[in-house]
Amino acid sequence: MTPSDTLDAIVAPAGIEAAANDSIAETIPALLRRAASRHGERIAIQEDGLRLSYAALDDIRIQAARALMALGVQPGDRVALWAPNFSEWIIAALATHSVGAALVPLNTRMKGAEAGAVLADSGARLLFCVDGFLGESYPQMLAPHRPATLERLVILRPGQGRATGADELAWDDFLALAPRTELAAFAAREAGVRGDTPMDIMFTSGTTGRPKGVMTAHAQNLRAIDGWAAITGVRAGDRYLIVNPFFHTFGYKAGWLAALSRGATVLPHLVFDAEAVMTRVENEGITVLPGPPTLYQTLLNAPRLREFDLSSLRVAVTGASAIAPALIQRMRDELGFDTIITGYGLTESCGFATLTRAGDDAETVAGTSGRAMPGIEIRCIDAHGEPVAAGEPGEVLVRGYNVMQGYFGLPEATAEAIDSDGWLHTGDVGTLDARGYLRITDRIKDMFIVGGFNCYPAEVEKLLVAHPAVAQVAVVGMPHERLGEVGRAYVVLRHGARVDADTLIAWARRHMANYKVPREVLFVTSLPVSAAGKVLKYQLRAS
Repeated sequence: MTPSDTLDAIVAPAGIEAAANDSIAETIPALLRRAASRHGERIAIQEDGLRLSYAALDDIRIQAARALMALGVQPGDRVALWAPNFSEWIIAALATHSVGAALVPLNTRMKGAEAGAVLADSGARLLFCVDGFLGESYPQMLAPHRPATLERLVILRPGQGRATGADELAWDDFLALAPRTELAAFAAREAGVRGDTPMDIMFTSGTTGRPKGVMTAHAQNLRAIDGWAAITGVRAGDRYLIVNPFFHTFGYKAGWLAALSRGATVLPHLVFDAEAVMTRVENEGITVLPGPPTLYQTLLNAPRLREFDLSSLRVAVTGASAIAPALIQRMRDELGFDTIITGYGLTESCGFATLTRAGDDAETVAGTSGRAMPGIEIRCIDAHGEPVAAGEPGEVLVRGYNVMQGYFGLPEATAEAIDSDGWLHTGDVGTLDARGYLRITDRIKDMFIVGGFNCYPAEVEKLLVAHPAVAQVAVVGMPHERLGEVGRAYVVLRHGARVDADTLIAWARRHMANYKVPREVLFVTSLPVSAAGKVLKYQLRAS
């Protein structure tokens, strides 16, 4: 299959289990219609001067969906979104879901070549993006790497002084296309969205260095989101500050979708800054504040922490890296959280698998990733595929309604990841205790986590080798006080080439997302390899 094929031609019927709770919506448009009916004038999104009610959000997502249809977007098409945490991100995503297309979120830290590769691999026909964020013009970065399959750009927030291209539409002009699609035609399209309709393709890097598109469907995501919200205690009237980026499952599915499923108010936050976050908590009565451990550590270390009233905070959800029990206690004592939850999940499992529970002690919350969510199974196996005893390490496997439909256009990779019994092989090593609580102890893959972002050495190596002075490179993770882990690159230069570490790191910052950039570069004459020529990274980590 080629990227231009529609998903309906690629994905077999999903066979998703019926929701355990009959009240769980089967599709995103059904969720929004129900939320508008139940919550009406309650504020769904609050951003700067914007206060968008649930009823108004439903109206504008329908308007945007009709505009997408006017541009020819068909069921099964892919629509990409490359923007920071703006209200328009949510509206564009909901519109995409409502017309039966699959959303393809792009990391805001990507450079043009990285974004172009994802757009090409997904076959996205339309891209929502911004003209400026953190000093970058996304359309300009993309221009040299734009695939032929990308037909149009919609600029959510046009920059100042840049002419709009012939195939670019400003957000307001895009919305103005809605009347070209009759309401009856939209209603028929929306009615065709089912629980097993592909909802998104989220690209996650693999150890081969080539990102893979993870396909998941509406019903399985909504069931997982409902379970997550029930366990964490998110409820109607909550005020949910979303610092986690919308392109990640933490900010998207466990973020604004979870909030909307419960009648909470979404307050998007663009870039994390401790004082800015504390100011918003105090001024806007924030009750829910999830994030990686580094977020809470930074708040606790802020010099002016005690000058802010953070008493509204109630729920924290964290994970993605090691946590000290002392941090959990400080979050309760100094930040005032009543409920602190940790969890584990992968993009391939809709972002959800295990969670601790309210009332778990600090050691459990800090030292484990919790136990399986309802309807999900977890096991650890040895090298022969046999389950290991409680407390013994093994590869972590996940099975249940939450397991992805597959990797887009990669049936062999899908078969490698999901076995014939439906178990997703995560590549992570962990232990299960007698209570069924999971502790992640290591990684079979070389992945390391930088401030909550998964970083895959093979992808970074592939990008670094493009530098004209680099002959070979191997990247490993090393501990970092604030970010948990960062990359260290061992570089073999081409014969006669010269480049220093600072110059190479500066070059890397221009060519890859910031979290992928190695914080340290060591030049070596050769890399340690096995008899088969495989780089022995354990030797590099020990050096």
